[in-house]
Amino acid sequence: MAEYQVNKGIGRSPEFKGLKSQYLFIFAGGLLALFVIFVVMYMSGIDQWVCIGFGTISASALVWGTFRLNARYGEFGLMKLQASRNRPRHIISRRSFHRLFSATSKKRSV
Repeated sequence: MAEYQVNKGIGRSPEFKGLKSQYLFIFAGGLLALFVIFVVMYMSGIDQWVCIGFGTISASALVWGTFRLNARYGEFGLMKLQASRNRPRHIISRRSFHRLFSATSKKRSV
C-alpha cells in the first residue's frame, strides 16, 4: 500500500519560482499594472513597437528588481525594513533629568 502525504504545504508561505509571499504579490501586481499601461498606450495610438519596447524593458526591470529584493531582504525583510523606518528614533521626555531618576510620591486626594 502506498502512503501519500496530504496537505504538506499547510502553514508555509506561498512560493513561485523562488519568490516568496509579499514579493510574489509585488511581482503579480506589477505585471498587471504594466499590462494595463501597455493596453492604454496601444489604444491611444502610440506605435506598436514603442509599446512593445516599453513593455519589454519595464517588465524586465520589474522581474530583475523583484528577484533582487527577494534575494536581498528574504521572506519577511521588507516588513522588517518598513517597521524599522516607522519606529521612533528618540524617546522624548519633557521631565527634568533629576526627576527621571528620583522617586516621586503621588498625592492622594480624598
